[in-house]
Amino acid sequence: MLIVQKFGGSSVADAERVMNVARRVTDTYRAGNEVVVVVSAQGDTTDDLIAKAKEINPNGSKREMDMLMAAGEQISVALLAMACEQLGCPAVSLLGWQAGFSTNSKYSAARIKTVKAERIRAELDKKKIVIVAGFQGINKYDDVTTLGRGGSDTSAVAIAAAMNADLCQIYTDVEGVYTADPRKVPTARKLDEITYDEMLELATLGAQVLNNRSVEMAKKYNIELEVLSSLKHVPGTKVKEVTKMEKMLIKSVAKDTDVARVMIVGIPDEPGIAFKIFSRVAQAHVNVDIILQSVGRDGTKDITFTVPAGEGERTVEALREYCDHLKAKKLFYDTEIAKVSIVGAGMETHEGVASRMFGALSDANINIQTISTSEIKISVLIDRADADRAVAAVHHAFFDED
Repeated sequence: MLIVQKFGGSSVADAERVMNVARRVTDTYRAGNEVVVVVSAQGDTTDDLIAKAKEINPNGSKREMDMLMAAGEQISVALLAMACEQLGCPAVSLLGWQAGFSTNSKYSAARIKTVKAERIRAELDKKKIVIVAGFQGINKYDDVTTLGRGGSDTSAVAIAAAMNADLCQIYTDVEGVYTADPRKVPTARKLDEITYDEMLELATLGAQVLNNRSVEMAKKYNIELEVLSSLKHVPGTKVKEVTKMEKMLIKSVAKDTDVARVMIVGIPDEPGIAFKIFSRVAQAHVNVDIILQSVGRDGTKDITFTVPAGEGERTVEALREYCDHLKAKKLFYDTEIAKVSIVGAGMETHEGVASRMFGALSDANINIQTISTSEIKISVLIDRADADRAVAAVHHAFFDED
């Protein structure tokens, strides 16, 4: 079998953990498998590098930041290759460009265009463990690029897709995908399996187990993922197209506090206004999530939408001139909110799911500000201070009372 294994920064944070990962990798290799390993930067290395850059130049160019950020993974792959050699297995470390990652030129948030895996295949044919720096590639100008936070997950899935791997294993500091964050909800249960669509919703809604881009790619190329612990030898959670767990009404409760709400009050209720507003938001390269439009009085309407918390101020600035032109009554944003969501394909065929969720929040005396739904998820916006209580209450309603 060809197995791609990805290890995050916490899994290789120090020498002891690097050796632990090396033992996991070499055990897989000695079982007769071809092994490609994708590694993130150690521990807090990325944050430390960002801090070093700010000491020199708080506004350093994104190109130079990518050159700096890529150094973290270079350290990790070399150390892990040395650890595998120490355990008696041949290994070779490759940077993103050596492994064939070609990206576009959007520094700090590059997208993978192709993975030409000839070098990886050549090293595997030499019976070596191939250890690849995640999170990075090279653009048409031969500049190093990085894929953004969580990019190592995407790197691993891209290699699995390019090489038609039999399995892609994502090792983390948790044992799999849970019905809620087990650090916040002690009764959370680990799932044996979950569909791509459900996992994608969870990744988008704040669950930090997998990067959403990696799930999108796995679904596109039908790569079976397994999320499991790098510290404990226990079964993880399989992510795939179809699961057998149809009896589960919902799969998980997720929380996202990286949310800002932008509100535009008192704009003309006429065709084209929403298009013009969101065109300006798109030009500012801001991703919009929940959108709510309500009709006001005297020919006006209000539009409320959410964006990532760090982009609220930039969004308002992008809209200010246009809203002044429209004589909007108010344009502002706030970040004292959180998004709590339930996800599960089972809710498509069961009535009363929303009522059950809203009842749990009502019993906990938590006010719902905004509601958004799709076929497999329901999200609500609430006060940030209530987020953990809300997750616990909703989880109890769906899982602890079964």
